[in-house]
Amino acid sequence: MSYCLIVDDSRTIRKVSREIVESLAFEVAEAENGEVGLSMCQARMPDVILLDWNMPIMDGYSFLKELRKSPGGQAPKVVFCTTENDMGHITRALEAGADEYIMKPFDKDILVAKFQELGLLSEAFSV
Repeated sequence: MSYCLIVDDSRTIRKVSREIVESLAFEVAEAENGEVGLSMCQARMPDVILLDWNMPIMDGYSFLKELRKSPGGQAPKVVFCTTENDMGHITRALEAGADEYIMKPFDKDILVAKFQELGLLSEAFSV
């Protein structure tokens, strides 16, 4: 079973994201900021990370830069999930190692499409 880590300071976003991802047959863990997320990655590297940009303590951009420098940190697919929609943010995220970028609010259809693009779900998977 594939393993997804959701890193977001919003309990509501984590809950909604968890329900969607678990419905896709992923094991799910949650972290409320980048610092907690990094320590969870050190304990067990996920297959995919849903990552918020704006969080206290450590934001998503800083988390991603640290993740990609850590042992095994190149492996997870990272999907930024954020309200930041200007091209500067998107470009910075992709340059730092993000694999995909989706805007909040998102739904199951959007997440399924992104997971299929990243090879995390088969094309045959239907919502």
